[in-house]
Amino acid sequence: MSDKIQMKTPLVEMDGDEMTRIIWKMIKDILLTPYVDLKTEYYDLGLEYRNETNDKVTFDSAEATKKYGVAVKCATITPNADRMTEYNLKEMWKSPNGTIRAILDGTVFRTPIIVKGITPFIPTWTKPITIARHAYGDVYKNTEMQVPDGSKCELVVTDAEGNETRQLIHQFEGSSGIIQGLHNIDKSIASFARSCFNFALDTKQDIWFASKDTISKKYDHRFKDIFNEIFAEEYKEKFEAAGIEYFYTLIDDAVARVVRSEGGYIWACKNYDGDVMSDMVATAYGSLAMMTSVLVSPDGVYEYEAAHGTVQRHYYRHLKGEKTSTNSVATLFAWTGALRKRGELDNTPDLCRFADTLEKATIRTIEEGVMTGDLAALSTLENKKTVDTETFLREIDIRLKEML
Repeated sequence: MSDKIQMKTPLVEMDGDEMTRIIWKMIKDILLTPYVDLKTEYYDLGLEYRNETNDKVTFDSAEATKKYGVAVKCATITPNADRMTEYNLKEMWKSPNGTIRAILDGTVFRTPIIVKGITPFIPTWTKPITIARHAYGDVYKNTEMQVPDGSKCELVVTDAEGNETRQLIHQFEGSSGIIQGLHNIDKSIASFARSCFNFALDTKQDIWFASKDTISKKYDHRFKDIFNEIFAEEYKEKFEAAGIEYFYTLIDDAVARVVRSEGGYIWACKNYDGDVMSDMVATAYGSLAMMTSVLVSPDGVYEYEAAHGTVQRHYYRHLKGEKTSTNSVATLFAWTGALRKRGELDNTPDLCRFADTLEKATIRTIEEGVMTGDLAALSTLENKKTVDTETFLREIDIRLKEML
């Protein structure tokens, strides 16, 4: 088709695993390539190829993202012991998301997609809650060991002059056990804080940050101090002018406040907290498959992805030849987010308009009663029709053609 929308610069395309890999191809074939002259630099992050390349492909895809500025990523498997056997892996490769986040040193912003007919499980939530997840360090870059009985475990820091500082972690007596070492760096925490404050100013929303500094008096307290210092020195006056606020509290208090709130703010969390809370918030709004996710680096690099996993259960049914009704909205919005950002950076308004229209067509499809099984179970619309994975995308395409 000669009148396809043109792209000036490629996107980095990171393919993935299982059912989301099947959906990835469907989205491209049905909703993207008929309309856009799609330019991508392709990386296969499927588990087989990661294993084949000793995970080099993951590092290559992150470096390419730095080069081109915008990436779109399919959901990928982070292997456990069962996957080691299933895929005959050389080793238990680390989370690709963790690797990419560490290289880009970005913050992940996740926001639910709200549609008519689906009421959040917490009825006071009338506005979206955006989770800002720090994307570096903590358990995702950990070092851990099993420890035999009788061992003494110490934290040892050797400074630049070779001087050692030691602290006892635990003396294992009467039982073997486990230890885990976590780290973070001031530079990354500062980038996280600035990304959060900038995002709050851009979206004119209040921002909350929460950790457990009463228990973690050095590690978590460092996050609190850096946030407070940067806010006071660089953002306090800007926030006052914008009529928004920055608020710090303990993570358990934050959870209680969030449940009682109406939404409409950004909740900044450390890496693990953000991982858990983004899934909780997504599910409470309706579905993990209705959650946008973007990793934003301090130097303005964007990586869009779905907030959910590879939908393993549906994939096994698909392999048996059975029809599935898998929700593709979050994966589709990863594509639209990346295409819109590419259009913004390249000054190609046609690409931005296409991304906007495709999102509107998707929401219209659901609000007109055509949806996948997970949404049908939640929707209060009277005349709703549950459709399979491919039919849902083809229904979006019908509306997209009308709207373009």
